[in-house]
Amino acid sequence: MNVDLSNYELRWPTPLFVAEGERIIRIRGSWEEQAKWLLEEALGTTAVADFEEIPGHRDPAEDPWATTASRYRYAGPAEDQCAWFEALVTRAPELRHAVTPRPYWTQRNGTGSPSGSRLGRDARQDFVQLIDDFVSNGYLTEVFGEDCVDNRDDLPDPSEVIARRLGLPGLWPLTPELWDEDLFYGLIEVFHDLVSRPRKRRFHSFGGCGWHFDQFHNGPARVLYRWKINRLLRETGIDYELAAEGEDLGRLVAITDDARGELVHHVLNDSPPDITPSVHHAIALFRGRDATIESKRSAIFNLGRILEQRRDLIKDKLHRKDEGALFMIANQFDLRHNRADQQGDYDEAFLDWIFWWYLGTVELTNRLIASRIPG
Repeated sequence: MNVDLSNYELRWPTPLFVAEGERIIRIRGSWEEQAKWLLEEALGTTAVADFEEIPGHRDPAEDPWATTASRYRYAGPAEDQCAWFEALVTRAPELRHAVTPRPYWTQRNGTGSPSGSRLGRDARQDFVQLIDDFVSNGYLTEVFGEDCVDNRDDLPDPSEVIARRLGLPGLWPLTPELWDEDLFYGLIEVFHDLVSRPRKRRFHSFGGCGWHFDQFHNGPARVLYRWKINRLLRETGIDYELAAEGEDLGRLVAITDDARGELVHHVLNDSPPDITPSVHHAIALFRGRDATIESKRSAIFNLGRILEQRRDLIKDKLHRKDEGALFMIANQFDLRHNRADQQGDYDEAFLDWIFWWYLGTVELTNRLIASRIPG
């Protein structure tokens, strides 16, 4: 079926939109409202309007009163809403993503915004707007509750919900002008754990009550939240991102280049069970926003233990000089054993270098071990 994608901009990560769309396609019975809710969130009202203009499929055999003429008023299977929605989900990788508009004339010429980074944008204010959007779409209803004219039961105090996690009272409503850097970053991490996407909603018209939400799931919500927060951080020049996997899932970590990010992904996902906890812990220690020299040493220590256990494999597969250099560094520098004859006066950049070397070697040995396992 032909679907015109030219008027749509995707506000979600593509894999998440596809996953939620495919879930809706599998629903038996009434699915249209969930489809419209997804389209409104991920693509906007234009996609919803296009969906609503397509006749819903109706099998004439189900209508004993249908005449030959009336049957032509109903869409055939290739023209109905279901076919349109399936085609849209299938072609989702072709959709362009919604992006921050390119700077306009006044901004390009320095007359429309104050001096400062990224056109004067304040990441804290952007964060508040992002949270407001999540509230409006019901993503915090599961933890904060929702007011209703027919139900005046006491609702949870959002400040107390946040305080139980962050240990600080009075943080709701959000007041970004009062936050220091640590509090701002802490709130980013807290809301990652609070959001949950409603998959159903109903409109309560009595007394202007509004939308009510149901069927919550935190998995899609957290994927979307990380995607939106990480884009916000990039656009405002902050060199952290929320981790998408590992022991530090949902916590701010230092950004690395794409190649190192791929290395981390492979080691986190492809390591055998006997080393998985050590690998996860080492990566979390090293890339944490608050990583210190000591935590980086501990990360290297964890990786060094793994390589020590695999020393025979390394000797067998690598040149003897390479194997010797690998363990010489660990033994002669103050990384693992903390002996008096070890060298301890070195720049922190050395720790970064040795960590990535060791992590790459762990990934190499993972692949060597995997190649030995019969398929």
